[in-house]
Amino acid sequence: MILEARDVGFRYPGGAEVLSGVSFGVTPGRSMALVGESAAGKTTLLRLLLGLRRPTSGAVLFQGEPLPTSHRAARPFRQHVQTVFQDPYSSLDPRQRVGRIVAEPLRALGFADHASRVAAALDAVGLPVDTAERYPDEFSGGQRQRIAIARAIAVEPTVLLADEPVSALDVSTKVRIIDLLAELRATRGLTLVMVSHDLAVVASLCDETVVLERGRVVEQGPTGAVLGSPRDPYTRRLIASIPRLP
Repeated sequence: MILEARDVGFRYPGGAEVLSGVSFGVTPGRSMALVGESAAGKTTLLRLLLGLRRPTSGAVLFQGEPLPTSHRAARPFRQHVQTVFQDPYSSLDPRQRVGRIVAEPLRALGFADHASRVAAALDAVGLPVDTAERYPDEFSGGQRQRIAIARAIAVEPTVLLADEPVSALDVSTKVRIIDLLAELRATRGLTLVMVSHDLAVVASLCDETVVLERGRVVEQGPTGAVLGSPRDPYTRRLIASIPRLP
């Protein structure tokens, strides 16, 4: 497993338990969805996988080792694991040009030759090279999310963690971003872990699905089996809640 949660629990200081006994593993080159209703613990779990927070019990492992705790030791992990946030409007600094935004992880990790890497990342997400000289407010929501994805892949990570990466986009733009993520997975061998409440997106993009209810895993397995023949009543309720045309 390239990324693994082992009996992970988490609670905020003085607060209620958010996660309890969460265990799953992500196979290299595969894609996994973390699904559930609001307050199921999905985003907290993603932060633990990123190393932004520490579990209060259990462990998160990367390539079989616990996540590093010091900033220096975490640098190799940061190169291998990058993230795409939910909102393409708030995740990009409006005061910086796109080229500097995409180069941010390159600077942080000590990469040289920023310009060529930025150009390659923008090209990989279907944006022209002159995008680097412009500001985020000159672009649509879908283009901004492509910029955010370019920033994430600029250091050539092996794992991409995505928090509701298409939920803020309109339907046609959402489809194009899903296609882009699928293409990047295929061409770069990326492992994808995605938080989503949209089961249609999960079905089209993810090989495996983990279903969370109130911080606990109630079902997990191949996406086709979980969504097609759900065993747990909670999973069946999630699927039944999907709007359908008469």
